Amino acid sequence: MAGSGAAHLNTSKLNLGILRDFYRREFLECIDKCIGSKALVWDDGLTGPFGLIAEASLLKEQHEVERMFRLQSTGLPASNVQNIIFITRPKLSLMSTIASCLVSEETKGGQSRKEFYLLFVPRKSLLCEKKLKEAGVYGSFASVEEFNLGLIPFDSDLLSMEMDESYRECYLENDFTSMFFAAQSLMTLQALYGTIPYIYGKGDCAKQVVEMLRRMKMEQGGFEPQISPQIDNLLILDRSVDLLTPLLYQLTYEGLIDEVFNIKNTNVKLPPEKFLTQEEKKNSKEEALTEPKKFILNSADELFAELRDKNFNAVGTIVSRKAKTITAEFDERHAAKTVGEMKQFVSKLPHLQAARNSLAIHTSIAELIKEVTDSEGFLDSLRCQQELIHGIDTDKVNPYIEDSIAKMEPLSSVLRLICIQSICNDGLKPKVLEYYKREIIQTYGFEHLVTLSNLEKSGFLRPHSNKTYQVIRKTLRLIVEDVNEQNPNDIAYVYSGYAPLSVRLAQYLARPGWRSITEVLNMLPGPKVEEVQQIPMGLRKRRASVTSSQSSMGEQKLTLVFFLGGVTQAEVAALRFLAQQDDGGTDYVVASTSLITGQRLINSLKETIEPVKLNPF
Repeated sequence: MAGSGAAHLNTSKLNLGILRDFYRREFLECIDKCIGSKALVWDDGLTGPFGLIAEASLLKEQHEVERMFRLQSTGLPASNVQNIIFITRPKLSLMSTIASCLVSEETKGGQSRKEFYLLFVPRKSLLCEKKLKEAGVYGSFASVEEFNLGLIPFDSDLLSMEMDESYRECYLENDFTSMFFAAQSLMTLQALYGTIPYIYGKGDCAKQVVEMLRRMKMEQGGFEPQISPQIDNLLILDRSVDLLTPLLYQLTYEGLIDEVFNIKNTNVKLPPEKFLTQEEKKNSKEEALTEPKKFILNSADELFAELRDKNFNAVGTIVSRKAKTITAEFDERHAAKTVGEMKQFVSKLPHLQAARNSLAIHTSIAELIKEVTDSEGFLDSLRCQQELIHGIDTDKVNPYIEDSIAKMEPLSSVLRLICIQSICNDGLKPKVLEYYKREIIQTYGFEHLVTLSNLEKSGFLRPHSNKTYQVIRKTLRLIVEDVNEQNPNDIAYVYSGYAPLSVRLAQYLARPGWRSITEVLNMLPGPKVEEVQQIPMGLRKRRASVTSSQSSMGEQKLTLVFFLGGVTQAEVAALRFLAQQDDGGTDYVVASTSLITGQRLINSLKETIEPVKLNPF
């Protein structure tokens, strides 16, 4: 992988292909239990994650999967397969859809009898099974199984469970099921990569996960994976420890793509007009001009690997430099005089053409992003965010927020700014909070009272309390003036002057250790956790010898940072930046319950209430 952006993707450190292969093998074993031709009926929320572990071509060519359908209430299209396998998350709303599909299939009849199977991901649910029994369709299934899909490899240093609602479930609904799945996925990881010797955590959910890990280990009855540990440290961070970071605009290339267009399972859908040639525009039908263009964003694309973690202000320079390099390499064909030189150029041609295509794509994406970042609305909102994190006038009603409400700007954007102000002021003064609430209800409607209540319950909005933010900000140097966006020397470049608190905690843990910031850790919400897991003697000796040989080669220790409640692309970029530092001494792999933006986090806490239409008669 070319470029500094890919310099420390931990391909040599932790081969995540082992995890991908493990899940693929388990999944294929599940569906191969059905003998004969198959149709898979997918819950929409699972197609993306499964696409990252088992390609559709593999299922069709080697596992008798003839058709794939979306799970929808309109029923299933006609097919002549022997087996229909429903693959779904354990959500009650989906059970009604499955029931209606089964009823319509059985009323169709037909000559060939079909077998129905149900596969829950990641676990069966008694409530869901009860719902299917009540609908009278549970007996139609030849079998009901579960497939425990945990952390899905998104890239060579990034894993996600794709549980978008985990923060809401834990902090609003007191449902900690996703924490159980997180602990379970860590057990799977240790079975494949060896026991992790040192575990650190901060926050209530982190403590829960560590306790579950301890219990699960005891249930194994002393069985240890006979693998020399490949991960040195595990750091579990609860999102509630740092609510400010995800609310701010991410200012890295990948972070902004996610903010503006939403990246889902490494895929992004973009407006097509920038990606069509004049010829294509002429010949394309109307639908093709409005159909979004889908792109995969991962480090397999060399240019994206170089750009993804850069501050957006540095992207233009890299793209223009790359364009000159590619043009110069294409011009080499004019200098090729001998047959050998021509052959050499022809062998480079596929790579050059791929590089030129990639350059055209990323130039267009950067133009789309620039249209947003140059807009008055974006710049004004960013300016407001920067003032708030610097602690400017956070104790009074903010004029920009007030204007945004009056202009009826999108509610999520307004709530995002109010929550930033609340966190930076250690809570809002009662009269300020009441003013904002009143203005929102009068402008956007009374139904948003529940959303405001949700934000209070989940820690985003709160009444003013002790001043801790300023102490934390100064002690951990969260604000870095005059940050160099082109050639950064601090993680603060990812937010143009603000260092993510979560990543600062990871940085301090690596060096000089958390003891140096005990006072700050006590100010942050939730308990601190430290746990040592014993490594069998034989593996420990091997580990010691590996470590000593590593240190002589200058290799680094590996820390897995697990975010409970979501992580932003900018935080991932900051951890990659730390791994690239010569004096860092630590490589990082990032895991999370999901990848988030401020918008998605706020939206997950919003409540949609439809007004009841009363019949006057």
